[in-house]
Amino acid sequence: MDTGGIAISVRDKVLEAIEGTIHLVRLIPTNRLEWRPDAKSDSASPPIDLGHLLGHLLDCAAGFCAVLHAAHPTELQDFKQLRGLVVNHSCAPDDAAQRLEHYSNCIARGFEFLSDDDLPREIPTTFVPEGETLLMLLLGNFEHLTNHKYQLFFYLKLLGIPVTSADLYRFRGNRES
Repeated sequence: MDTGGIAISVRDKVLEAIEGTIHLVRLIPTNRLEWRPDAKSDSASPPIDLGHLLGHLLDCAAGFCAVLHAAHPTELQDFKQLRGLVVNHSCAPDDAAQRLEHYSNCIARGFEFLSDDDLPREIPTTFVPEGETLLMLLLGNFEHLTNHKYQLFFYLKLLGIPVTSADLYRFRGNRES
């Protein structure tokens, strides 16, 4: 199916963000999963630890699958099984990277059924029963993922892992003709 220019661009950016997230996940020292930034004693809730941040990144990726399934439930019936996978738990970097790769493959497949004509279609959600456009749902999930990707980047910085902007962003230079 021809997915059109905007849908392709959204797909490519989502997959790029997940790829970058996987890269950061693989930099986490396995002996630091319980680490979290120091919080002030008057903080209402302490910052999340690294292991649970990994589990939450799985939830971020799963959100895209939920949106794509809602857009094309017949074509993506097998996405229902993804709901049974555990997210928002503490997990090891290797497990998180493998799961993120799995979600990435599912997301790529889900976008195969998406066209630019789908993007303004309203999809009912738990939070907005009257529906939001598919594009808004995808962008909301993208924002969620990128916020937590940056959180992981920041945690790595605080741990003294030598990460730079090149670990966070994909820089595009001059393209060869």
